[in-house]
Amino acid sequence: MTAIAPSPTLVDTLRTRRERLAALINFPVVLWSGQPSARNFPANTYPFRASSHFLYFAGLPLTHAAIRLDGARLTLFIDESTPAAALWHGPTPSRAEIAAAMGANAAYPLSELDAHLAGVATLLVQDTTTGATQLTARGLVNPAQDRSLADALVQLRLAHDDAAIAEIRKAAQVSIQAHQAGMAATQAGQSEAVVRAVMEAVIMAQGMTTAYNSIVTVHGEVLHNEHYHHVLQPGDLLLADVGAEASTGWASDITRTWPVTGNFSPTQRDVYDVVLAAHDACIEMALPAVEYRDLHLLASRVLAEGLVDLGILRGEPDSLVEQDAHALFFPHGIGHLLGLDVHDMEDLGDLAGYAPGRARSDRFGLGFLRLDRPLQAGMIVTIEPGFYQVPGILQDPQKRDRYAEVVNWERLAQFQDVRGIRIEDDVLITPTGCEVLTAALPSQAKAVEALVNL
Repeated sequence: MTAIAPSPTLVDTLRTRRERLAALINFPVVLWSGQPSARNFPANTYPFRASSHFLYFAGLPLTHAAIRLDGARLTLFIDESTPAAALWHGPTPSRAEIAAAMGANAAYPLSELDAHLAGVATLLVQDTTTGATQLTARGLVNPAQDRSLADALVQLRLAHDDAAIAEIRKAAQVSIQAHQAGMAATQAGQSEAVVRAVMEAVIMAQGMTTAYNSIVTVHGEVLHNEHYHHVLQPGDLLLADVGAEASTGWASDITRTWPVTGNFSPTQRDVYDVVLAAHDACIEMALPAVEYRDLHLLASRVLAEGLVDLGILRGEPDSLVEQDAHALFFPHGIGHLLGLDVHDMEDLGDLAGYAPGRARSDRFGLGFLRLDRPLQAGMIVTIEPGFYQVPGILQDPQKRDRYAEVVNWERLAQFQDVRGIRIEDDVLITPTGCEVLTAALPSQAKAVEALVNL
């Protein structure tokens, strides 16, 4: 951060967030930004990402910083840049300039923070060095107060304000461009790494980074595959789950699956259309007060019905879902919250994802559901049904025995060229319905083929 200018819009947004927090709690809060973690020796660090809870109220990706929130009052703690730091990293804004940019009421060196920690609540950051500092610096820790802070932050961050939505829109538009570039660059004979490079180059060129480790793979049955060495072959499907993160930290998350040759095979097209039907049905049902779990069950029923029509499953769709037979091919949840984190606030476990009084199911078809709350205006969620042939699931003796009567294994063998298909969009819940923030990237099979064949 070599230059900074106060933004009245940012200052107003941060002040409003502080005021909303102050209406929910009656104790001061200190939030640390964190610091870079060493990659293999101290001076060679991983790219730094400030704590999302810090970013929500500070608005700037500062390192080695903390803020104290006391009602609507904001105090910044950060050291001035040293001459040695300027040698290696260039000039940086002064403490006063940073404080003005975020609308801080006061600013002090980080060394003075200890005198302002009495009775404060906080949340641990991800880097262990800062985490250890947090645990020792406060002295007397009040777990109940920290939990109250976490509950308040969940309440604040579940529904996004206009500034957050605008930043997520920016990230989503760059992600759309990245996927378009990846589709156009896909050719048999090259590696997954080439397509990944093309997609991430678009994101980097816009001054953004990826919101998570990109998934660009012909092995879409590996849900979080982060290997890129496979060579694209005719007949392969390429699954790309790639999302940009804005410089302000707000995330996007898109998945598309396309044929390497530019044309789906008949079996690939059949399964793709089943997944797309589940995707579209969920988006049509995404309204305020609708239970997100019901969207997941809707996707499961649509997938089960489609697989029955294809002869892969046998039985009534509702019964198949009750038996979790659909989870043989759709083992994960329909999506998750999206915000400053791509899986927003999952550093808090299920506190954000699950409404009070709810807990994860131990059912095969529900255990990986990341969000179990009623939808509300201002939420942004992903909708991402899929179909996967996961060897560890389909070859498991217990599951083959349990589902022996409902799976037509001979018919399934005819779909060997479908390893994994996922279609994912980012959906803003509005007061009257929803808006697909990533709708400009087509999901219809023919439109996807057209983009690959450009």
